[in-house]
Amino acid sequence: MKREYFHSGPRQDRRFGEQRSGTCMALIDGRFLIWMAQQGAVGTTGESVNRQGLLALLSQALAHSGLDVDLRRIYWYTDRADGLVIDDQIVRLVQTHDADGGASLLRSLGHDLKQLAEHHACDHVLVASDDERFLGAIDEAQLSGLSVHLLADESARNMPQMVRSDPGWARLLSQADRRVIVNSQALADMLQGKVPTGMGLSVEDVEELRKSMQEIVATWWADEPEDLREDLRDALQISRGIPQEVDRQLLLRMRQRLARALSLPEKKMLRETLRNVVMGASEAPPEAAGFPPDSDE
Repeated sequence: MKREYFHSGPRQDRRFGEQRSGTCMALIDGRFLIWMAQQGAVGTTGESVNRQGLLALLSQALAHSGLDVDLRRIYWYTDRADGLVIDDQIVRLVQTHDADGGASLLRSLGHDLKQLAEHHACDHVLVASDDERFLGAIDEAQLSGLSVHLLADESARNMPQMVRSDPGWARLLSQADRRVIVNSQALADMLQGKVPTGMGLSVEDVEELRKSMQEIVATWWADEPEDLREDLRDALQISRGIPQEVDRQLLLRMRQRLARALSLPEKKMLRETLRNVVMGASEAPPEAAGFPPDSDE
């Protein structure tokens, strides 16, 4: 008797760069992130970042890398306490790099990465460091089934050039499951004490995103029968919550348009755009470019 080794239904091949989901933790070397922020804009200076907007910024960078993940916690490794107590962020104090060449950081971050992998505490880990000595720890975590991604600036888009200019960091980045590019200007703003007001995008990019959302929503709305339109208007007048089926349809259309998942701020922006179209508003309010006032998830 012939055995069927493969499922006879539709085959779902894994493709390079496909959408990934799951839970995520971030292990951030504060010294390295400050260095990246200093590269973000000409004349940017400072020795600390405003961590208030860090989770939103990293979530956006992850989403742009095709990682539709739930970023649950940030571990922040630093040699100086900034006095901030922020939800979902744990501060790990380490010795200064000048004192021990980064050995304290290597032990602390490496230990946490190992613990996350051994206890299967999450599906993904985002690491921010350029220390090549983490190669072994990252490889071991990946062999345990953990996906490990590395945070980088725009220079990582040109890996052949990085191999020539910074071979150590290039080797580390090459080990990552994905290289997560963070917006350099948003990092620079955090170094200057600002809390990111939107999605880590330039004003021009936000405006383009808004136009795309307006087109998607307007096209969908034009195809809806009048009775369903009335039902949705009534629902939005009673509650600001959007029906799940409508929400899923629009999120799917935007994901197909952008070829990536939407971050939480972008989802809120899309929902606000829908409300404006349904209720007949002529244009989106200014806050839709950042974090709209509602708290839909």
